[in-house]
Amino acid sequence: MIHPAPPAPSYRSGALFGRLWRGYLRAHRGAVALAFVVMVIEGSTLGALSYLLRPLFDRVFVSGEGGGVWLIGGLILGLFVVRAVASVTSKSLLARVAQRTSTAMQVDLLEHLLTLDARFYQENPPGALMERVQGDTIAVQGVWSMVISGLGRDMVALTSLFVVALMVDPVWTAAALIGAPLLIVPTVVVQKYVRRKTARARAQAGLRATRLDEVFHGITAIKLNRLEAYQIGRFRRIVDTIVRAEVKTAMGRAILPASIDVVTGIGFFAVLVLGGPQIVSGERTVGEFMSFFTAMALTFQPLRRLGDLSGGWQIAAASLERIYRLFDLSATTLAPAQPVPPPRGHFDLALHDVHFAHGDVPVLRGVSFVAAAGQTTALVGASGAGKTTVFALLTRLLEPQAGRITVGGVDTRAMETGALRDLFSVVTQDSALFDETLRENVLLGRSDVPEATLQAALDAAHVTGFAQALPRGLDTPVGPRGSALSGGQRQRVAIARALLRDAPVLLLDEATSALDARSEAEVADALARLAAGRTVLVIAHRLSTVRGADKIVVLDQGRVAEEGRHDDLLARGGIYAGLYRLQSGAGGAAEPDAQA
Repeated sequence: MIHPAPPAPSYRSGALFGRLWRGYLRAHRGAVALAFVVMVIEGSTLGALSYLLRPLFDRVFVSGEGGGVWLIGGLILGLFVVRAVASVTSKSLLARVAQRTSTAMQVDLLEHLLTLDARFYQENPPGALMERVQGDTIAVQGVWSMVISGLGRDMVALTSLFVVALMVDPVWTAAALIGAPLLIVPTVVVQKYVRRKTARARAQAGLRATRLDEVFHGITAIKLNRLEAYQIGRFRRIVDTIVRAEVKTAMGRAILPASIDVVTGIGFFAVLVLGGPQIVSGERTVGEFMSFFTAMALTFQPLRRLGDLSGGWQIAAASLERIYRLFDLSATTLAPAQPVPPPRGHFDLALHDVHFAHGDVPVLRGVSFVAAAGQTTALVGASGAGKTTVFALLTRLLEPQAGRITVGGVDTRAMETGALRDLFSVVTQDSALFDETLRENVLLGRSDVPEATLQAALDAAHVTGFAQALPRGLDTPVGPRGSALSGGQRQRVAIARALLRDAPVLLLDEATSALDARSEAEVADALARLAAGRTVLVIAHRLSTVRGADKIVVLDQGRVAEEGRHDDLLARGGIYAGLYRLQSGAGGAAEPDAQA
């Protein structure tokens, strides 16, 4: 079921900052307000400094009032002390706000991504998503510090400095600003340019993370096939694109401060031309000129920072847009308004004329079958027949485009997704282990499992034997993706998980395929005990493993081609019989690929 399309969100700068404030900054408004006040104090010290230079020159240096040196000098020293304390305080406050809000955004983004369905993850590689969660949030991290600094410190500094300049001479002030209109066009053009180039750089950074993820996870294949130079070439092309985009972004950001330099130079020149003769003729004092000149000189750095603020915001806005585009995605599975409780006891699983396609490629074309309660139903068929897709649809990792799936007669869409998934224990070929201890990989965060229950599951799954041989037993880290364990050991850990889960439905995707003959027999026995009284659905790669199934469903090109028991299907001489002869004739070595 598809969500109704919400109103298209706005990704303009104002809307982005509004969402940023409502979602993250508002929770820290006390610290932000305090930092703003402290920055106002810091910014105002520049105006006070330029104002004090007028009596310093006129009364002390020109008129010779020696006693004024101590008073004015002490005031100037005090200004610098206040400025130093204010600077440390504001930066500490803003660093804390930046870190906490950035971290909160990372957590919220990951939490949201985990609500999206399997199709989203088929279309977005892990590396690109890692870059969104890490790179984009870090790129945004300093934006609020930059904006608050600009508004609190630099704007106040400019205001106080211009007040001093106006007090000295409004005409000189107007002359100093004569080139300001020249900044309007460059500002508008550069903002769009910087945001566009930054967006390209962030997209390429996602490709870089994806490439690294694939290289390190495929390192064995790369070495065996001597693909080092090929992979380095692909990686170099990506990083070269990033370099070009980053250089152009830096150039764009530099244009505005450079333009301000030119405009400032024009203003100084105009003031010198206008005020120089007045100083020479004695119409204005040296102190007035030095106070004005210092005020204008001190505007240089605040103006440059405010000019760079525009480019910095566009960089942050590009990342914010990418982040909020993810936040604005929703899962294609719609939670029911009034969820139906899941069935209890023994129940059937049924697919009713189910259709599903990956994009334009149909996978299931009207599949209907029933997996009877308390019985074992096997799905067999060649590659692409849709077997693994059936598992994903049953657990609502994917949603069918048409048809219904029922569990105990209840439509799966009428139940809460979590409650539905609690009905299933799943053991697949690719046992997903995490870079944690063996114990944590079996318990999966559960803290309510008694030690005796855990030990019984480990014994039944034949984990105890190899666990005792590990350096720290169950508390031994298993490495990234369980790399410290063999394939068979990883699969036994997955079986131990299923035993602990103790769900009424068992989904098996060739759970013994990675085991040697002895371990396979032991685990098959454990699975047989686990399957007792449960509804079991098995994806079969080796047909010999499902000869005893209560029903075998043969999928062919997305349709149910045959159903029945092993002997009945052999007697029909159809697709199943052909597959079985192919395997048994090759001594069991030639097995049809069952990835769907």
